[in-house]
Amino acid sequence: MADYLKMWQDLGMDVEMHNQLCEVLPQAFGDVYLTQKNRPEAMDYFNFVVAEIHGVRPVELIEHQKKGGKVFGTFCLYVPDEVVFAAGAIATGLCGGSQFWVPGGEKVLPVNTCPLIKASVGARLDRTCPFFRIADMFVGETTCDGKKKAYEILGEDVPMYVMNLPQMKRRKDILAWAEEIKDFIKVVEDFTGNKVTEESLADSIRLINAKRTALARLYDLRKNENIPISGKDVLVISQIAFYDDPTRFTEKVNKLCDELDQRVKDGVSVFPKGTKRILLTGTPLAIPNWKLHHIIETSGAAVVGEEMCTGIRYFEHPVDETATTIDGQAEALAERYMNINCACFTPNDKRIDDIIRLAKEYKADGVIDVNLKFCELYDTEGYKVERALKEAGIPILGIETDYTDSDAQQLSTRIGAFVEMLSK
Repeated sequence: MADYLKMWQDLGMDVEMHNQLCEVLPQAFGDVYLTQKNRPEAMDYFNFVVAEIHGVRPVELIEHQKKGGKVFGTFCLYVPDEVVFAAGAIATGLCGGSQFWVPGGEKVLPVNTCPLIKASVGARLDRTCPFFRIADMFVGETTCDGKKKAYEILGEDVPMYVMNLPQMKRRKDILAWAEEIKDFIKVVEDFTGNKVTEESLADSIRLINAKRTALARLYDLRKNENIPISGKDVLVISQIAFYDDPTRFTEKVNKLCDELDQRVKDGVSVFPKGTKRILLTGTPLAIPNWKLHHIIETSGAAVVGEEMCTGIRYFEHPVDETATTIDGQAEALAERYMNINCACFTPNDKRIDDIIRLAKEYKADGVIDVNLKFCELYDTEGYKVERALKEAGIPILGIETDYTDSDAQQLSTRIGAFVEMLSK
């Protein structure tokens, strides 16, 4: 990583503590990613982004602020990035995927809170994440009770706006979400001083749709019998999608896909013929949480898809681009975002339908349902998911884990046995 010490100091970060993270991240990335054989050449860009994750993009965000622009930090893919970019601002993801940040969160949160929430709060309070230091406003949503209460803590020293996501998907709920989006438009306009027009919103809808289309193209390539890219490479790309400049990201993903297209034509695969194909489902895997993919892909299987927020949910269902009024565009955004089947909804049978559909589309031999500890939503829904997949004749393994490596050997044993069972 280049020398960003002055920037981190100016952001008020705890540089000494942050250096501890900078010391271990390159080694962890090298062990998981750079040991892979036959990686696509176009992965060099994404390697660079990870190597400079707390440097290059923060510099760009700060330059944007120097020119009078605003930066919005978001926690969830239900917050419509389209609105932020339409006002000339930038939306960015925030830190929350490492055990490094968990102890800081436990200073103010119950220990039996999910690690994603604890890590996010810890990253902010311990001042070890530049994205948390840079964001002018945090934008949350009501997808779980733990996050709702954590937002009250995070909102004590930075403006915090919470969108009220309906918990059902009736027509009136979709319309209520459209009203929430229109309220958010007003908040963003007031905060940035910029008007969101029909034209600017249409442009940003196309901008984010292009990113979704590029990711859909990448994921479609994993459906081939000869898998041209590893699951963990695609995971890190999906994680970077939350941070990177959308235009540049779209260009780099499409460049990678061009290379993968040629690999498919040439019959090139990064896995041996007959490798068992795994679809992952469950809670999101925020950067740098690569543990599960690494264990699976060093246990003789390939991850070919993720029914997760850091996966297929992020890009499926582009926004309808035909609306020409703010009201129509808000409703089109609401329709698209309410098509995401998070476990916060009740009933949520469509998520189960999605898992079965995706298992067939990606030709998965089995499904692994992963739940972060203390995430009651996904843990409870796991009962119906496992029952439905067994009824559909799809092998499934349910896993509960956290960010530590304390269960790595146990997971490796269980996953290895699952893969071996698929081979019989």
